[in-house]
Amino acid sequence: MTTELNVFSTIAVQPAVESLAPSFETAHDCRLVVTWNTAPALVKRLQAGEMADLLILNRAGMDTMISDGRVAPGTDVTLASSATAIAIRAGAPRPDISTPDALVRTLRAARAISYTDPAAGGASGIYFAKLLDRLGIAAEINAKTKFPPPAGLSGQFLVSGEAELAVQQKPELLQVPGIEILGPLPGELHMVTTFVAGVETASAKAAMARALIDFLCTPPAAEVFRAKGLDPA
Repeated sequence: MTTELNVFSTIAVQPAVESLAPSFETAHDCRLVVTWNTAPALVKRLQAGEMADLLILNRAGMDTMISDGRVAPGTDVTLASSATAIAIRAGAPRPDISTPDALVRTLRAARAISYTDPAAGGASGIYFAKLLDRLGIAAEINAKTKFPPPAGLSGQFLVSGEAELAVQQKPELLQVPGIEILGPLPGELHMVTTFVAGVETASAKAAMARALIDFLCTPPAAEVFRAKGLDPA
């Protein structure tokens, strides 16, 4: 019988992991059963009693799980990192976001924008909401903001024409056909999220989970992470 390896993973690495999974499954005669969501949502589910063999979370989420005793000591490994970026519909005029002041002007000029709902727990949404507060434009921008559903993609609103700018992790933006990355948040506003894998302490398949982490750290895997918009560790 094919072994199933249960993985709880943040959606930021979904394109890379889904591309790499078939090779690992074939080599190890197993099947990856992956639950995709934002890292905070996954942490809540784990704290409510759910289990997985392998966790792929942001650094903050992994630190919480380590503190809770849910990650086997010494198994947490940094896989990759990603910048929060801004996208536009493919072929649309490219507004200036080269400086913080230029970004503020561009956000104010946009008819509508989309970023992930901070209540859903995504790192980019939480950071961007705080950034709007810090820039003093939160009420103005949020009045014309469209939030995707939890674990959704803000870039979809660019394709539908419901928004002119979308903000999210770069690999999540790259999942949406028909849009273009304008660039990362400028200057001191730049934000990078680190993604970490770790083996669940109570997993009965710890050896296979460790093998998956090793596989995700190989040079060929690093190239896939890079192609999907992440910076491998």
